[in-house]
Amino acid sequence: MKFKALKYLVPFVLFAGAICSFQANGMLVWLPLILVWIVIPLLEFFLKADAENMSAAEEELVSADKTYDFILYLIVPLQYISLYFFISNIGENNLSTVDLVGRIGVMGVLCGSFGINVGHELGHRINKTEQTFAKILLLSSLYMHFFIEHNKGHHKNVATPDDPSSARFGEPVYLFYFRTICMTYLSAWHIASSELVKKGKRSISFSNPMLQFQLIQLALVCSLFFLFGIKATICFLIAALIGILLLETVNYIEHYGLQRKKTTEGNYERAMPQHSWNSNHVIGRLFLFELSRHSDHHYIASRKYQLLRHHDNSPQMPTGYPGMIIVALFPPIWFWIMNRKIKTFEKGN
Repeated sequence: MKFKALKYLVPFVLFAGAICSFQANGMLVWLPLILVWIVIPLLEFFLKADAENMSAAEEELVSADKTYDFILYLIVPLQYISLYFFISNIGENNLSTVDLVGRIGVMGVLCGSFGINVGHELGHRINKTEQTFAKILLLSSLYMHFFIEHNKGHHKNVATPDDPSSARFGEPVYLFYFRTICMTYLSAWHIASSELVKKGKRSISFSNPMLQFQLIQLALVCSLFFLFGIKATICFLIAALIGILLLETVNYIEHYGLQRKKTTEGNYERAMPQHSWNSNHVIGRLFLFELSRHSDHHYIASRKYQLLRHHDNSPQMPTGYPGMIIVALFPPIWFWIMNRKIKTFEKGN
């Protein structure tokens, strides 16, 4: 049981591949992207999903094993080591356009899968050190406001019209990008400012974490500009944007078309497993630290990634997250698959 946590070291192959990519040319640059967007989706299409849950005794042992936490902590320095290799090598004079695009794409995957995704996991912890690690990781994608809005906005309003991170039935992902990116940012400001007003403080002050986040992110971008130049800075900004779009595509597929019902009091029913799309496909679960067991995450947000469970009454995606992300980018295909699954799921509930 002690070695069970080591399977979550498998995603670290992306760090190794990325550092190689940032110093290579030709096909080697693209290998991490081939793994993420071709190899894994194909494997998950053919491999059977695993819906098995741990026993109570296994959960107790796994819960007490700090190895799962240390694996996440290790990602913090590795993310910035990778960023350094990316930034310091992106200005090579002999770098072709194809290689430049490949390297930016690889860094974008790191920003989304490690920067935001692992930042999301640590952001749910109550330990202040872990929350600080979360913010440091989110900084690598310039998306620090996610720490506020996700925990205090999205989890409260998920699967309702009040949540900008929940995709509506029939909403294309490209319209969703515009709505969710703009509205979650504004929502984070509203949440942070309202909390300060309740404490009797001014909403616009250095006590406002949103203002702190903007200044920290600006300091990072300015530092990269002065140390590495305009080209490297622009490439980093594009990579961060890719990471953000990956996150928001994941948000899109996680709650598409699912709605909580209003109660008699005018509020909404509690978020239950049936209000999030779930995927038990093992490779995506592994590479995303169980994010795809999303139904249980919204049911009990404090549950750590290694403990997340399958629920029989949660709607199931036809394949894993990497494959579903690709499908979401083609709205006609997405609607043809998912709209029918929603109607089938609703009939059975």
